[in-house]
Amino acid sequence: MDWLLLGVLAIGALLVCVIPHEVAHGYVAYLLGDTTAKAAGRLTANPVPHIDPIGSLLVPGMLIVLGQLTGVPVVFGWAKPVPVNPYHFRGDRWRGMLLVSLAGPTTNLLMAGAATLLGRALIMIGLTMPAALAFLALVVLYSLVLAFFNLVPIPPLDGSRVLAYFLPPAWRMRLSQLEPYGMFIVLGLLVIGGLQLIFRLASSLWLQLLGMEWALLSDLFH
Repeated sequence: MDWLLLGVLAIGALLVCVIPHEVAHGYVAYLLGDTTAKAAGRLTANPVPHIDPIGSLLVPGMLIVLGQLTGVPVVFGWAKPVPVNPYHFRGDRWRGMLLVSLAGPTTNLLMAGAATLLGRALIMIGLTMPAALAFLALVVLYSLVLAFFNLVPIPPLDGSRVLAYFLPPAWRMRLSQLEPYGMFIVLGLLVIGGLQLIFRLASSLWLQLLGMEWALLSDLFH
């Protein structure tokens, strides 16, 4: 597949995956009584309010170009985090943050399942356009990566809020104190390969969901 077309499909698939992830956080917070995300105009499928110029466009674009030069096709990015104020929740705010945090990865897993079913249905009825199948395949892959990656228990990733719910109060505070340094820790783990297990797990499950026929028809591996 032409690398420019692949780049467009990759960025499109990434946006399709990260935006529902963030909307899910905000919507669950809204159901719990927090209107912060709604007031900020973030409970919408319109991609514009969610796009982070660096994380949604610049970084994925640079990775696509780098992948073309190095032969290693890695694309990653993010949307603007949806604002959430747990002090507006009805009931236990720690339980509320647990539910809000799980909403994003859960949404991505559901999206991976839906995209898998749609891709297999298209193949079954003979609609085997490589670009469409490649796009759906990338949606499955990015959904899995986002779900698993965000469950890493390092602030500010969703997994840290999940872990915090089960920790004693003193440990919760210690975990929250890591937040200013969390992304540096995550980047360090990425550089040294400390998160390879997550990406291998996502890739392995992705290939199982696609199957050989879909993988070949998508033209992603040529």
